[in-house]
Amino acid sequence: MTIRSLATALAAAAALVSMSSIEAAEIKVLASNGVRAALEELAPAFERETGNKLVIEFGLAAVLKRQIEGGAAFDLAILTSAGIDDLAKQGKVAGASRASIARSGVGIGIKRGAARPDIGTADALKRTLLEAKSIAWAKEGASGVYFAGLLERMGIAEQMKPKAVLAPSGAEVGKLVASGEVQFGVILVNELMAVPGVEVLGPLPPELQSYTVFHAGVASGSKNAQGAQALIKFLTTPSAGAVFKAKGQEPG
Repeated sequence: MTIRSLATALAAAAALVSMSSIEAAEIKVLASNGVRAALEELAPAFERETGNKLVIEFGLAAVLKRQIEGGAAFDLAILTSAGIDDLAKQGKVAGASRASIARSGVGIGIKRGAARPDIGTADALKRTLLEAKSIAWAKEGASGVYFAGLLERMGIAEQMKPKAVLAPSGAEVGKLVASGEVQFGVILVNELMAVPGVEVLGPLPPELQSYTVFHAGVASGSKNAQGAQALIKFLTTPSAGAVFKAKGQEPG
């Protein structure tokens, strides 16, 4: 190789490096705890594939939504479908960017190795709940809000009040169950699956089940809308769907 051709090759390589450094960027993601397990597994693959760096903050969807409404900076939000829809109406999220990522059913968890009472039917669930010593759910989580309403509809809300432990998050519910501080924990099935020392007793009976659908939306003021859109595309591929399924969710 001549000196001139070597110089040309080095210049081309430098241009490529420069181009990738320009294209690579940091993507700020605010994501519900409901997609944490899958997203933590998928994030490194996305970073390797695109060169972008993901900075992810997980939390309760309702809390993250309030942060966004208060002016928190972000590029992509993955929250409940209702939350993303409301943010789009407020102009915080680009409406055309909305995409369904996954959905999750509500389940009941127990400490690993504990007795497994029947919750397979509405009657069996009611009986098990009335016989329970204690039960926890996240007071602001989508699953917790639904479960509290379900107890009302089942006509046992008053009987359950002395047994109820209202936790600040699904993660705290998991810790309470794993430590044996409460007998049962109610959060999304995929969240239960991710907690060490906790077993999924089962999902709610089909006739009582509720699914939380998670949508993604790009921030209207995102400095890296292209990167955020690329992440949405990545999370909706069949390979990503397989990861969501393995974590106990149904792909979007």
